[in-house]
Amino acid sequence: MIGTMPMMDTMIAQTIQLALAPVFVLVAIGNIIGTLTQRLGRVVDRSRQLQREHGETEGMAHDVLVREIRSLDLRIALIGSALLRLVMAGLAIGITVVLLFVAEFAHVGLNSVAAATFIIAIGLLMWALLIFLKETREAARALRIPEEFLEKDRKL
Repeated sequence: MIGTMPMMDTMIAQTIQLALAPVFVLVAIGNIIGTLTQRLGRVVDRSRQLQREHGETEGMAHDVLVREIRSLDLRIALIGSALLRLVMAGLAIGITVVLLFVAEFAHVGLNSVAAATFIIAIGLLMWALLIFLKETREAARALRIPEEFLEKDRKL
């Protein structure tokens, strides 16, 4: 029994080292979730403000307001979609780490399953980042200054 302790300690150390890469990905996912949550909060606050103003506008001002509300609605949906994929990626990373430890200690060949869950997690992360890119592009498009304010026909 005493002779197996150093071997067990080595197995634990190796498994922890193997699990570090997925854990670093998990930290990155958490940071991105934090960023998206902050953006979502700002978008929701702005949408609530515009909804209060909705009944007080008419004509061209109302059209501008409705266009912005539509853009905010799209951004809320995109952020929600990205957050869903990030949470799913985080869960897949957690499953990967569990599989690595179970494979090591139960002496079960789960390495290919662990690799598959890690690949799924990275795929979900990349998908979420593409959605995040789309959301930031929508935000930039919505924040563009209308042409009539730029007065490009004037030399200044």
